[in-house]
Amino acid sequence: MISLTNAILFLLLAPVIGGLVSGIDRKLTARMQGRVGPPILQPFYDVGKLLEKENLVVTSSQNYYILSYIVFIVVSGALFFAGGDLLLVIFAFTLAHIFLVLGAYASYSPYSFVGAERELIQIIAYEPMIILSAVGMYMVTKSFFVNEIAASELPLILYLPGVFIGFLMVFTIKLRKSPFDLSTSHHAHQELVKGVTTEFTGPNLARIEIAHWYENVFLLGFVYLFFAFNPVIAIVAIIIAYLLEILIDNTFSRVKWQFTLKSSWIVAGMMGLVNLGVLYYLAGVLV
Repeated sequence: MISLTNAILFLLLAPVIGGLVSGIDRKLTARMQGRVGPPILQPFYDVGKLLEKENLVVTSSQNYYILSYIVFIVVSGALFFAGGDLLLVIFAFTLAHIFLVLGAYASYSPYSFVGAERELIQIIAYEPMIILSAVGMYMVTKSFFVNEIAASELPLILYLPGVFIGFLMVFTIKLRKSPFDLSTSHHAHQELVKGVTTEFTGPNLARIEIAHWYENVFLLGFVYLFFAFNPVIAIVAIIIAYLLEILIDNTFSRVKWQFTLKSSWIVAGMMGLVNLGVLYYLAGVLV
């Protein structure tokens, strides 16, 4: 019953929380750049305007792909907050982004095509680290279920510091922030401008934005798991992590896809795998 309630709360509250986080993000970014910035509720105004526009598509299949994208994003988040299997959550989460890529390919636009290619590269870049994070949590808690990981009194951050650092890196990729905003960007400084979402307009573009809100809340929930032994510390850690991402976004310029792929794999290998190797060794010694 609690699991179902959590899933329903996610479905209802995640767009609100995600939209507010997006608005705060834009406001803080503007302040860092010496601007006043839009009101915090501006993301909701933007989505509202998009929903009122005509839904123009190059091919009708784009409607199906974007619908599938937002459905699987919502499903992955609902499963996560319901305390489900973390591996199943990651599978649904990855599948959602495959549908977004297919929607970009379906438009036959060169800009959308390049954006889709870069989105695939980013999936390849961040996926190993997310899987390593799940494996690390299993090694500490002996469970892949989110509710059991969250209920554990063990401080995962002390057991998985390298994994957490690696996750923060892919967190930047998933938030589509510099220096890893390769396939699309929420800002106008990227040469492809909207990249993978170039050929989406009106309601479909609104659905993509709402899916991003759901996705961001899910990712913040993932950060929470590392500090779940103390909810207060976990919330503070989430706030600090997101503020750090905003600072990074406004400090570093965008890098090439080659650097993104190499650096994410190097960090996953050096921080993630080494952390898990040390954890496995210590577990064997203690036994």
